[in-house]
Amino acid sequence: MRLPRPLRTSSFRLTALYAAMFGLSGLILFAIVAWSVSSFMAEQLDATVANELAEIQADASGFDTQALKPVIDALTVNSPGIFYLLQAPDGRVVAGNMTAIQPAPGARSLEWTHQSLDHRAVGGIRGRGIKLPDGAYLFVGISDYQLGEAREVIIRTLLLGSGVVVVLAVVGGLVMSFGVLRRVEAVSRASRAIMAGDLGQRMTLRGTNDEFDHLSTSLNAMLDRIQDLMSGLQQVSSDIAHDLRTPLTRLRQRLELAHRRENTVEGLNAALDGAIGNVDAILATFGALLRIAQIETGTRRSGFRPVALSVLLDGLVEAYQPVAEEKSQVLHADIAPDLWVDGDRELLTQLFANLIENAIGHSPASARLSVEATSTPQGVQVAVADSGPGIPAADRQKVLQRFYRLESSRTTPGSGLGLSLVDAVAVLHDATLELKDNEPGLRCLLHFRR
Repeated sequence: MRLPRPLRTSSFRLTALYAAMFGLSGLILFAIVAWSVSSFMAEQLDATVANELAEIQADASGFDTQALKPVIDALTVNSPGIFYLLQAPDGRVVAGNMTAIQPAPGARSLEWTHQSLDHRAVGGIRGRGIKLPDGAYLFVGISDYQLGEAREVIIRTLLLGSGVVVVLAVVGGLVMSFGVLRRVEAVSRASRAIMAGDLGQRMTLRGTNDEFDHLSTSLNAMLDRIQDLMSGLQQVSSDIAHDLRTPLTRLRQRLELAHRRENTVEGLNAALDGAIGNVDAILATFGALLRIAQIETGTRRSGFRPVALSVLLDGLVEAYQPVAEEKSQVLHADIAPDLWVDGDRELLTQLFANLIENAIGHSPASARLSVEATSTPQGVQVAVADSGPGIPAADRQKVLQRFYRLESSRTTPGSGLGLSLVDAVAVLHDATLELKDNEPGLRCLLHFRR
């Protein structure tokens, strides 16, 4: 028979396990208490018997049988609840309120049947016997009824407590199971909706800040990332189809015209050179796309090492100064010494090279360009600025998308992937990229957290 679903949950099994452990601990505790109480009461009974034997010896001035007989007779009348037996060497009862027993020295426990008919008490007898010098036997005992009652009370309490523990454990396990089951079922419903294609579904947060809320927050963050990637994939597919159609169409037209019109080897070679240039541009675009995809997987993060950012930026500025001078531009550097970040040197080099190339390529002659790097309490901040036309505020986030190009840039060479690669490298390094107005021009700010 299959158990109901709440009884098959891990929370119920865990609760049952803890209940079993708690019950076992309770049994051990009750056993220790029962043993301690029984031992204490038995010691009290034994102490009472020992005192009684000492008083009998004192009253009789020893252990002479003839002297003990009147003392035992008097105590039998005046001390109800205590049992005495003075037995001759031949087994005959000389005095007391008990029947004859097998003489044995030391502590003993006897059944109630050894009580005489006219001195019956509830329970058995716990006492001590001693052999007298003349061969007689003296036994003094007391009813062990209270000891038996205490044991019964402890056993009843143990059984009742165990029953309560089991009931509370089952009820608590069911309550926990239903609660956990509702939360898990909510996650399952959302997961099934997501698998059905609804990527907008998210896990519900209750605001309790428990482990389910933490799990739901992590899952929601993962789903946000997946949705962004899916949207980006769809956008990239659309952008590839749109942006590569033009160079492919141009390539086909060039080859078709060469096939129809060119009749000389020189003309065909020139057409082939142009076609090769078009193919190289297309391959460069695909190469940039693959590089961005590789960066976004995060696999390069495993190779992060400390990078001397000051040295890297100084080298780039030195390399690009001749390029800027060819356009009559001024490339100024203000880089603080001994700046370090944790990252991939090759990717960081490409990031800043792209920013400097963009600044040079989109700025007019006589423009002033700058590369600044400083240390802040939060980390390292790098700025690449120019005095060119800049980017309108409404387009500053759009230019980070693949293939997005401003209208003023469509006539210039490029694929619209430079800033997308910059953004991907920044995200990989947990850095933030901000595009600001340089008044005039564009100011690209990168913040590397310490």
